[in-house]
Amino acid sequence: MTGKTIAVYNLKGGVGKTTLAVNLAWAAATLSSRRVLLWDLDGQAAATYILGHDTAGKKAQAAIRRDLAPEKLVVPTATDRLILLPADASLHGLDVEFHELDKKKRLAKIVGGLAREYDRILIDCPPGLNDTSDQILRAADLVIVPVIPSPLAQRALDAITDHMGGKKTLRVPLLPVFSMVDRRRALHRAALAAAPDWPVVPMASLYERMTEARAPIGAIAGRKSTPVTAVAALWQTVEKRLADKKT
Repeated sequence: MTGKTIAVYNLKGGVGKTTLAVNLAWAAATLSSRRVLLWDLDGQAAATYILGHDTAGKKAQAAIRRDLAPEKLVVPTATDRLILLPADASLHGLDVEFHELDKKKRLAKIVGGLAREYDRILIDCPPGLNDTSDQILRAADLVIVPVIPSPLAQRALDAITDHMGGKKTLRVPLLPVFSMVDRRRALHRAALAAAPDWPVVPMASLYERMTEARAPIGAIAGRKSTPVTAVAALWQTVEKRLADKKT
């Protein structure tokens, strides 16, 4: 059975994308007992760092060129069943690489090979609306779009939707998620009221501790804590979306 690929993406940075990708990968591995690959495609390598690995060398882009098999770059993490395909500084040139390759399904083919080994592939995507994002959208079965509750965040989501609507090869389902939600703020409450069906991940200091602890939220907080239950609920939604897509 071929695994499914979930991209965590927004054309803007600073929306909690990496935190969400790491925690959903943890949920898939721990709560659903999936064999999971987290592919860090962001040159900042934040997901790589949180999962306990430091960047070394410039090999990540070689896997895109197929000069090096991605399987040779994967590393274990402290979470059972969660494997990491780490990022490094070479990925800062990824968009140029995809443009020069001129192979619009290069990433999809690589993902197809990896999906034979893993139940779920989570991709932590770089921000932007470019050749790289198009490659990721073609490769994914579901795209999670974290947005901070504000009019500008909604505009970013609309820009992604409009971009995809103009290309037949980018017809992948989107799952918008309110991220870094502070219900004390009237603007956030209004945004949530306008889109009551969107999953919600609240702001919490525990999420900020992930970088210091270099671990997913589930490794530093109890299963019944608000941050962990929010991640678990979102993962259940993701699994349901993937199951519905098959029917």
